[in-house]
Amino acid sequence: MFNLNLFKNIGVTLYLFIYLIIPYSAITQTLKVDFIRNLEISLNKRDLEFIKKNFRNDEKQNIPKQFSKIVNDFPDSKWKIKRLKSNVPNKEILRIKVSGEKMVNGEMYTLNSNFDYLFSIVNGKIDQGIVKNLFTTIRNDDKKIDISFKIPDKVLTGSKYDIDIILNKPLEEVIIAGAIKPHQVNSFFEQEILLEPLSSGGIFKITRAPSTPGIQIWSGIIAHPEGMITFTKSIDIVDKL
Repeated sequence: MFNLNLFKNIGVTLYLFIYLIIPYSAITQTLKVDFIRNLEISLNKRDLEFIKKNFRNDEKQNIPKQFSKIVNDFPDSKWKIKRLKSNVPNKEILRIKVSGEKMVNGEMYTLNSNFDYLFSIVNGKIDQGIVKNLFTTIRNDDKKIDISFKIPDKVLTGSKYDIDIILNKPLEEVIIAGAIKPHQVNSFFEQEILLEPLSSGGIFKITRAPSTPGIQIWSGIIAHPEGMITFTKSIDIVDKL
């Protein structure tokens, strides 16, 4: 039994923060470059005061607390933020990238997380924030494992779709292990993943999307002689493409 809590010191707290990041920030009605730059600078400088003053009262404690956990897990983590052109009426989009490294028991773990943050601005505050296209990996193989992740960003409600995690150079005699599992946002930390031998050179799964629109999250792990890779991917479940 592989428990995801084993990675609690290797950045797993990032996932909770991602679903809380920058909602209800107090900014002008027009999302300005200055705010984006100042937010990026504050994250990289660990300026909790800037973060606190840009959140609603009920978030002033939670967000800095979660951010502090990420910094503790990856002290050198770097944040990059840029604004994307939005095709959704009355919505803004930020693209956020987080990267970092941490030495654990003599092994270097590398974090890479990319996601889009879609939101509206109401009365000068960011409202109705939604994370889109989340893809996060934590790995200790120094990129020696040649692996491809083929997981869609968006699928129709009720439709079947493929999830393929492919080892491009599978080992002949060596057994690797892995697993993938869907998660609900609120129960992510309580679930376990049971590793199984992977004789087919990766994880290949056909699944069906939920019948109602929303976000589905998949997380998994690959255990390989060169190291270990954990991953998390969000998929938008929509009723129209």
